[in-house]
Amino acid sequence: MNAHDDRIDGRKAWRTADSTENHGVLSGVRVLDLSRVLAGPYTTQTLADQGAEVIKVEAPTGDETRGWGPPFIESGTSSAYYAGLNHSKENISLDLRTDQGRGILRELLAGADVVVENFKAGTMARWGFDYDDVLAPMNPGLVYCRITGFGVDGPLGGLPGYDAVLQSFGGLMSINGYPDRKPLRMGVPIVDLMAANHAVQGILLAMLERGRSGRGQLVDITLLDSVISILHPHSANWLTSGSVPQRTGDVHPTVVPYQVFTARDGDLFISAANDRQFRSLASALGAPEVGSDPRFATNADRHAHRDELIATLSERIATHRREDLAVRLEKAGVAASAVHTVDEALQSEQVRHRGLFLDTEEYRGIGVPVSLSRSAHRSPRPAAPRGHDTRALLRAMGYTEETVEEFAASGVLGEPLTTESAL
Repeated sequence: MNAHDDRIDGRKAWRTADSTENHGVLSGVRVLDLSRVLAGPYTTQTLADQGAEVIKVEAPTGDETRGWGPPFIESGTSSAYYAGLNHSKENISLDLRTDQGRGILRELLAGADVVVENFKAGTMARWGFDYDDVLAPMNPGLVYCRITGFGVDGPLGGLPGYDAVLQSFGGLMSINGYPDRKPLRMGVPIVDLMAANHAVQGILLAMLERGRSGRGQLVDITLLDSVISILHPHSANWLTSGSVPQRTGDVHPTVVPYQVFTARDGDLFISAANDRQFRSLASALGAPEVGSDPRFATNADRHAHRDELIATLSERIATHRREDLAVRLEKAGVAASAVHTVDEALQSEQVRHRGLFLDTEEYRGIGVPVSLSRSAHRSPRPAAPRGHDTRALLRAMGYTEETVEEFAASGVLGEPLTTESAL
């Protein structure tokens, strides 16, 4: 049997890695992950968390984020960055530059319910897997999610996209930072993460529609669309006023007070987003007269007298411990929190209570952020080494041991494989 043998049934070419567990509303959904870096892998990890069977295909060189360290996991062959985006997936290694590698890919595509890819525009078509002309006729129910930087057409169609570049191009960087300093990149890859969330939404919408029509469709996600979609309220403000939004640092451009203050032992964020909350804030600080001051009666008034108000509040806040004051304000109905470091946030009692930080013998990492009342999600398992499941999957597809060894010898499987791959 060879890689192009049409007798291989794509629907039988998949197996469930954790069939004894098999939790989640997406149990039985087969997702082929042809993506790398962030937006695509985070999309498929989210689907895996809800029970989808995800097979990640890596090139012999591996997803480049495996090298984005330190820190590295265990033997130093893969980064923490990669592990945070690829848990709960099976992993195979294929050289898609070869005819045999693309033949194996064809069978996987034939059996997939969902495909996620973020190749350079035109790559799949060049390999003979154009969605409209090849994949849709071959697998009519396939939901095909394509993630690109700017899209595949238009003046910038086909150009590569990177998170920070889209933060810059899309206007996000211009409103992040302090007015007297350079624009700042967000501290997390927010555009990629938002694109992943849009991709999950699009895939689920297409699957819902497929339940009615029986047909799949293309889900077209771009980083550009994602960054433009999160410019609120700055885009709405510009559309209404014509004034170009400016950087305001930690200060909200409209709501006052809504910013970081310096407490006695560190930073504290406080939001008094309406008049009642503002009066409660003033009372909690032992200054009810500030709450009744006509200069600060409404948000518009507070905005007009921002400097005087912030100076008054800052003087009082500086005498309190941040955690103590945060608790007091929350009880008074005023949103507030100490500005936690990442380690403080992950180890907080509420985060642990919600199962968002897991630290067990089997898995140490972030938990599943979407919980349903009746349906369980999958318990995360660590990201697999590159090629961990290649041989097992090929045998499940019906390839003989002899053919698998031929693939390995010719480099189709991206040798060297891990020890686990040869078991």
